[in-house]
Amino acid sequence: GKEITLLMQTLNTLSTSEEKLAALCKKYAELLEEHRTSQKQMRMLQKKQSQLVQEKDHLQSEHSKAILARSKLESLCRELQRHNRTLKEEGVQRAREEEEKRKEVTSHFQVTLNDIQLQMEQHNERNSKLRQENMELAERLKKLIEQYELREEHIDKVFKHKELQQQLVDAKLQQAQEMLKEAEERHQREKDFLLKEAVESQRMCELMKQQETHLKQQLALYTEKFEEFQNTLSKSSEVFTTFKQEMEKMTKKIKKLEKETTMYRSRWESSNKALLEMAEEKTLRDKELEGLQVKIQRLEKLCRALQTERNDLNKKVQDLCA
Repeated sequence: GKEITLLMQTLNTLSTSEEKLAALCKKYAELLEEHRTSQKQMRMLQKKQSQLVQEKDHLQSEHSKAILARSKLESLCRELQRHNRTLKEEGVQRAREEEEKRKEVTSHFQVTLNDIQLQMEQHNERNSKLRQENMELAERLKKLIEQYELREEHIDKVFKHKELQQQLVDAKLQQAQEMLKEAEERHQREKDFLLKEAVESQRMCELMKQQETHLKQQLALYTEKFEEFQNTLSKSSEVFTTFKQEMEKMTKKIKKLEKETTMYRSRWESSNKALLEMAEEKTLRDKELEGLQVKIQRLEKLCRALQTERNDLNKKVQDLCA
C-alpha cells in the first residue's frame, strides 16, 4: 500500500499522460528486473539446497556405514570374548601342560584386544564428529527452509503489487479513453456550431450584398431623378429641398449598410478561420488519438505478457511447493 501511494503521488506530479505512461513503464521495468533477480536468487538457493541434500544423503550413508562397521566390531569383540572364555577353560585343563603356550596366546590376545579397543575409540570419535556435522547440517537446512518461505512470501507480495499496478494501468487507460471520447464529442459540437454560424454569416452576407445592390440601384434611380430635378429646379425649389433630404438619408442608410456588410464579412471570415483552426485541431487530436491507441495496444500486449508470466510463475511456485 505504501508503494502504491508513492506511485500515485509521483503520477500526480506529472502533467501529461505520456509522462505518466513512461513513468509506469519505467516502474514496471524496475519491478521486472527485481523479479528476475529474485528468480535468479531463488534458483541459486534451490541449487544450494539440492547440494546440501546430496551432502546430507552422503553423510547419512557414511554414518550408516560407520554404524555397520561398529556392529561388526562389537560382534567380533563378543566372538573374541567367547573365544577367550574357551581358551581360559582349556587353559585350566591344560595349565600345567601348556603354560608357555597359554602365555603366548594370552599376550597375543591382549595385543589384538588393544588394537580392537583403539579402533573402537577411533570409530566412536568419528561417529561423534559425524553426529555433530549432521546436527549442523540439519540447522543449516532449517535456516534455508525459513529463508525459502520468506522468499515465497516476498514473491507473493510482489505478485500482488504487480496485480495492483496492472489494475492502476487499466484504470488510467480507461480514463484516457473516456477523456478522448469526451474531447471528440466537444470538438464535434463546436465544429457543428461554427459551421452553422458560418452558414448563417454567409447567408447574411449574401442578403446584405443583395440589399447593397438594391440600394445602389435605388441610388442610381434617385441620381437620375436628382438630375431631372436639377433641370426642373426652377419650377419647384421645395421639391428639390425634399429630394435632397431624401438623398442624404439614403446616403446615410447606404453607409450604414456598408458598415453592416463589412462587419458580417469580417464575422464570416473569422468563422471560416475558426473552422480551419478547428479542422487543424481535430487533425492533431486524431493523430494524438492514433498514438494513444497504439500505446494502448502496446500496454494491452504488455499486460497479457505480464499475465502469462505471472501464471507461469504461479505454476512454478506451486510446483516448488509441491
